Amino acid sequence: MIVQSAADGAAHFVIAMRQHTAFAGSLARNFGNDTFVGLSPQEPMQFIVDHHDQGWVELDAEAPQNPATGLPYNLTATPLPQIVSTSAGSPAFNAEHHPFSGLISSMHTYGLYNGRYGLTDKIFLDMIPDELRASVDEMLAAELERQADLKTALEASNPEQVSDEFTFHAYKQLQFFDTLSLHLHLNPAGSRGDTEFPNVPCSIGDDVVVSLVEHDDGVYALDPYPFAVDGLDVFTEGRYLVPQPAGTDLGALLADTEISVQHVRLIAA
Repeated sequence: MIVQSAADGAAHFVIAMRQHTAFAGSLARNFGNDTFVGLSPQEPMQFIVDHHDQGWVELDAEAPQNPATGLPYNLTATPLPQIVSTSAGSPAFNAEHHPFSGLISSMHTYGLYNGRYGLTDKIFLDMIPDELRASVDEMLAAELERQADLKTALEASNPEQVSDEFTFHAYKQLQFFDTLSLHLHLNPAGSRGDTEFPNVPCSIGDDVVVSLVEHDDGVYALDPYPFAVDGLDVFTEGRYLVPQPAGTDLGALLADTEISVQHVRLIAA
């Protein structure tokens, strides 16, 4: 679950991971133009972007309370045992839909623990305490086995989809949708700031850095611009919540809270 920052005393915008992935899916659905090739294979890739954090669904429904804030645990503050418990759920779900969806999902899980395969210097695996390391290592080994099995399944019908170049291209597309979504979700409009997204693939083997500049009123300029329509309007669903007394059933409270939306507009720089 993502708990957006807020001013003191203000309600926080709380985004379930399925709402985060729905936003990422909107980006994927509109990705591609004369400079950036679109998704391929289209349907399995769209599905994995739409469901890349599916393993969080049950935990988000419970919405465990952070005693330090009175709110649900924010994504990065979630206790490690709970994060680890979500890790294999997404690849298992996506693999049932399509082998390629499962393969990219498994790479996403493995990459989150291993610096996104070298795309970032943040190595989550280094943060795992000794008492959890054996179970995490076992889970990651199982993901490598899953990837090998899924590649075997794909080789029979789609051999072109199992090359390292092809799968890593698709993986980097997912990372762009995920990290752009996170940048727009962790903070409210006006405090998101400018940033850069490295390793965004234009085509297989051809990556660029996409810069983002925040303007007023939820408008963000991207350069180079990777979407089909200049002036792409997308929105995130969530619920506004103020800190609650200790022991509050936040899952039930959120379920009874009206859904709100935050809009952003993406334009070419």
